[in-house]
Amino acid sequence: MSTQRILTHFRESAELKIKAAEILAAPITEAVELMFLALSNGNKILACGNGGSAADCQHFAAELIGRFERERLPLPAIALTTDTSIMTAIANDYQFNDVYAKQVQALGQSGDILLAISTSGNSANVINAIEAALERDMRVIALTGKTGGKIGELLTESDVHICVPHDRTARIQEVHLLTIHCLCDGIDTALFGGEDE
Repeated sequence: MSTQRILTHFRESAELKIKAAEILAAPITEAVELMFLALSNGNKILACGNGGSAADCQHFAAELIGRFERERLPLPAIALTTDTSIMTAIANDYQFNDVYAKQVQALGQSGDILLAISTSGNSANVINAIEAALERDMRVIALTGKTGGKIGELLTESDVHICVPHDRTARIQEVHLLTIHCLCDGIDTALFGGEDE
């Protein structure tokens, strides 16, 4: 790999983040407010996604239960991507498209949040999880890319759609990670105070 190719990756990522900031700042702010309200009312956040998005779910849950950048009490978040016994049992006994929906049905309650991550916006198991969450009077925060796909069409006015304006999966995932860090910082600031710059 040439140095120029590496520099191109960095430039594309940086340029997209600057472009996306103008578009995504408002929905990220809405998402923080929704998460703050849920957590301050004793509710929890469930997260689901596939592949790199599954890793993002685990990253998000770890930041809330452990800490982001300040010492604080743990916050309730569950990555639905981690229990292999549950996931393989559901996939084997039912279908893979149900691996998240059944967990949402079991664990989700009115007032909880589902953080649904899909770079294409078309992941069937994430769509099923969103449908299950909406049936349980949960709010949904969706991180997508491209055009938002079927997920963008499924969300209600009470939900938040954070859609990265790009077609390349790697770039979308990079902005998703930055968004997750913004969510964690926003939650900490809203719950525990601090300078809001």
